[in-house]
Amino acid sequence: PSSFRHHNYEEMTWLLKKYSRKYTNITRLYDVGTSVQNRKLWVMEISDNPGKHEVKEPEMKYTANIHGNEVVGKEMLLHLIRYLCHNYGVNKRITDLVDSTRIHILPSLNPDGYEMAAQKTKTHTGTKNANGVDLNRNFPDQFFPSTTGPPQPETRAIMDWIKSNPFVLSASLHSGSLVANYPYDDNPSGQSLYSATPDDDVFRQLARAYSEAHPTMHLANSPWKCPDKQREHFIDGITNGARWYSISGGMQDYNYVHSNAFEITLELGCEKFPNASALPEYWDENKEALLGYIEQTHRGVYGVVRDEEGDPIENARISITNRRHDVFTAKDGDYWRILVPGSYEVTVSARGFEHETKVASVSPSKATSLDFTLKK
Repeated sequence: PSSFRHHNYEEMTWLLKKYSRKYTNITRLYDVGTSVQNRKLWVMEISDNPGKHEVKEPEMKYTANIHGNEVVGKEMLLHLIRYLCHNYGVNKRITDLVDSTRIHILPSLNPDGYEMAAQKTKTHTGTKNANGVDLNRNFPDQFFPSTTGPPQPETRAIMDWIKSNPFVLSASLHSGSLVANYPYDDNPSGQSLYSATPDDDVFRQLARAYSEAHPTMHLANSPWKCPDKQREHFIDGITNGARWYSISGGMQDYNYVHSNAFEITLELGCEKFPNASALPEYWDENKEALLGYIEQTHRGVYGVVRDEEGDPIENARISITNRRHDVFTAKDGDYWRILVPGSYEVTVSARGFEHETKVASVSPSKATSLDFTLKK
């Protein structure tokens, strides 16, 4: 359809405003800040109660175009917004998804880079922001000092956004290869070696959920559209970031180390700025995977932590025995913790309260509800 085309910043802004006006019951358009050249970093929220966090309803985010010349993800997210809006109240799966999840979609994280890339034919033009910084090397790193200086305006905006929303799940859309890439993106040695998080099993499940819902990403010999580029092979279409190649200052590790959000990086194909005529095929390939990945938000355990008066406890620590990665409750006392199926000991602790431990059984389908009441 004619809706498949490349959108520059003005066209994207117009499109987002059009959808937010037309679908006021399920959308809210907001920005998280501005780029170096003063373009807004637009986010479309899609939810049955836009503008507010509902207790026990998890939040997830999609971002794209952190590298301005990698444009497929941006168009996929604009199309996802259109698809969710058109199908809400019509298609049961989409209606359930929007009713049960607060979805945030940021189609262009590097709009200045995009404008540069759209005007040039050289492949690398527009990768970086208007200050010449690769934003996916610009986040505070757990192992190394920054190689790209202090956080850029775009980076700072994303850091603040992550800090102010209880995101559970996230993905960043790139192009250049065909693989679902999961943390960590580097290791203390700086070598390209497997660098596992304490949630390696969870990240492998998340990455595989995407690659297996994609018609070719998971194949041993997936079609490769770039004769000038050496093809890469990944088992099941997934890879640990540092095992592939080590980078410091990446956004996915920042999400995991500094927030509750589990983020993976999705490489949607070898072409960075394909002809618009290729976009319908990209949508056909990624539609099911993008929807299925949102559903992964509803895996693991979730609940509310309250005191004996029934008041929510914010910032309570949720620990899983033998898993060195804690998450924290949001301001309504609610939490989500993505886990693979199995049995887990869940301990909740908060300053001024006795801690409490319960056992949760996690199924492969929907998340297990587990509430806590802490004693003083």
